[in-house]
Parts: sequence; C-alpha cells; structure tokens
Amino acid sequence: MLKVLLYFLIGVLPLCYAAFYIGRKKARTGELESGERFHSRPAHYGWYSVIWMAVPSLAVSFIFTILGSSKIFKVPFTMHITTILLVAALGLWYAQKKITHNLRARNFIEKTIKVMLITASLVSILTTIGIVFSILFESMKFFSQVNFFSFITGTEWDPDTAFLEGAGRDASNAAQAQFGSVPIFAGTFMITTIALLVAVPVGLFSAIFMSEYASNRIRGWVKPILEILAGIPTVVYGFFAAITVSPLVVKLAESVGLQADYTNALSPGIVMGIMIIPFVSSLSDDVINAIPQNMREGSLALGMTRSETMKHVLLPAAMPGIVSAVLLALSRAIGETMIVVMAAGLQPRLSWNPLDGMTTVTVRIVDALTGDQSFDSLETLSAFGLGFVLLVITLMLNIVSSIVIRKFRKQYV
Repeated sequence: MLKVLLYFLIGVLPLCYAAFYIGRKKARTGELESGERFHSRPAHYGWYSVIWMAVPSLAVSFIFTILGSSKIFKVPFTMHITTILLVAALGLWYAQKKITHNLRARNFIEKTIKVMLITASLVSILTTIGIVFSILFESMKFFSQVNFFSFITGTEWDPDTAFLEGAGRDASNAAQAQFGSVPIFAGTFMITTIALLVAVPVGLFSAIFMSEYASNRIRGWVKPILEILAGIPTVVYGFFAAITVSPLVVKLAESVGLQADYTNALSPGIVMGIMIIPFVSSLSDDVINAIPQNMREGSLALGMTRSETMKHVLLPAAMPGIVSAVLLALSRAIGETMIVVMAAGLQPRLSWNPLDGMTTVTVRIVDALTGDQSFDSLETLSAFGLGFVLLVITLMLNIVSSIVIRKFRKQYV
C-alpha cells in the first residue's frame, strides 16, 4: 500500500499539474484562434482536465486496494501502477477532446465539489451507522443468552465462570455467572459526576474571568496553560491519581475519622475533572466572547454592574454553547479508561460512598476483550452488551441536551 501511494504521488500528481497546464493552455489558445470567448475561464478548463484525469485513477486504485485487502483478488503491483497511469492518461485525453467553447467547465467543477462535500458528510454518517450496527449485532448474541431486564437491573457482576462454556468445558458444577450491570453503571455515573463537579465550576469560572475580567496579557498566559491540560496523556493523569491523589484522599479521610480505599472513586473523579477542565473553559470562553458587544454595552448603560451583566445577560445568551461544552466534557469523562484502571481498580461495587473502590463501563469492556478467553464466550460478549447500553444512555443525554440548547436558543437568540 505504501508503494502504491508513493508511485501515485510521484506519477499521478505531476500528471495533474501537466493536465491543468495543458487544459488551461488549450482554452487560451482556442479563444485566441477562434476569437470567440469560451463559457468558462481558462483555469476552469485546467481543473476540468485534472478532475477527469485524477478521479478515475483514484477510483481504480481504491477498487484494487479493496480487492487486495479483502483477499478477493490480489492485484499485482506492476499491474496496479500501470492501470493507474493508463486510466489517468485516458482521462486526460478525454478531457482535452471535450474542451470547446460550449463546454461549461465551471458548472462541472461546482457539481464535482458539491459531490465531494456530500461524500465527506456521508463518510461520518455511514461510519456512525456502521458502529451502531456492529455493536447491535454482537449485543444481540449476548442478550439471546442473558435476559436484558436482568442485565440492566441486576446488582451483581461476576462473569468469572462464563469462559468455561465458551471454551467447551463443563460448567455444570461451577457457580453461575452473574451479569448485573447496575454496579458498573453506578460506578460510571459516580466517577463522572465527581469529575463534572470539579470541571464545570472551575472551567466556567475560568472562562468568565478570561473573557470579562482578565487583561489581554493575563489572558494570553492563562488560556494556553489551561489548554495544556488537554494534551497531557491520560496515563500520566493515572499516575498522578494513583501515586499522589489517592494517598492524599486516604489521609484526609482518616483525619476526619473515615475509612477510604486506596482504589477509591473520589481520586479518579477529581483527576478526571482536572483533565476535562479545558473542554469546559476553552469552549465557554469562546462562546462568551462571541456574544455581540452591544449586549454588554446596553446592559452597562442601563446601570447593571459587570457581575450582573454576566449573570443576567451574557450567561443566558451563552447557555447553548456552555451546555454543548459540558456535554463534550461529559462524553470525554464517560469514555475515560486509563485513570480509572490505575486509581479506582476493576472491582464492580454498588455503593454510594465515593471512598470505596469502583469501576466503570469502559474499564469492564477493556477487561472483557483482553485475555485468553474465547471471543464467543459470554464474558467477551458482555462487552458488547455494556457498549450497547452505554450507547443508548449517551444518545438519551444528547437528546436531552439538544432540547435544552434549542430552548435557550429560541429564548435568547
């Protein structure tokens, strides 16, 4: 594949430049010789030649690559390169033949660009649909053997004996595997809630300070420092949570007469909240700055203070963007794995105490899909069941947030 790409860059791209030059020159020469103005400008005919040369060769290369990767037919490398160059040459010849004063090259280019934009949009949509169906089909295999209602309401998660049946071993004398997901989702919501309690106030107050109170010099220093937090690897956050924050939480709990596990839910929640602060602060800052200046000036002219202007005018107007920022931070927190593994452990536990050890959905998914158990065992398939329920919950959160955003947008915009 790398060789094909290299030869494409070396062979087809120079031909694209040559096609643009030849098509533009033919249009200019045609106008001079006939004395008749062409429908489009010469550059449009150059791009017309490039499109007819590059697009078919790209399509042929893509088809050959798919055939080779799917092992339907292994196209020899020489044949691959020769076909690409031949198709490119034929496309260039066809384009030069079609260039006349009646050719609407500009309209053709605009339609081609529109098709490219629609295709780019469909890629993300089709990818989302593919993800949903891949999770759905595998989760159906799991729920055909485990009751869905018991899965979403059960309070005990113990799949340790599920691998015996998948491995073809006798599991009649072993304890029955339990797939109650409530402790896992409870741990997910507990840690995510702690993270949001840390990130939302700090991030929102930081955004208010940077947008309304900080000077340009301070803003130029503070905002990049906050955004650096988003670039720190999560494994580093995990080390920080396990080595620094967890012992500190245990000592503070003991100082007030409480008992805390070293693998508690509070530590990863705090560190995860620190990690997602930039998602809230940076996006909220941009949204507040995007509010028209006349709204600030009008509020101040009516006698409001800066704090009252922020509370009664700017924050309500910026609420759709702030909700979007919080939703993005929420999605980031729900999908985090490494910090929870290193600081909270793998034990699914149903508890309201954040000082107890807990785990999350993503951690259990990773744990189920790693190891030497069979892929068709219930323990492995449980990962798809957890992923399906998490997908539904995330979809519901997105729907609720969309309703809230639409409500505020209608009211203040």
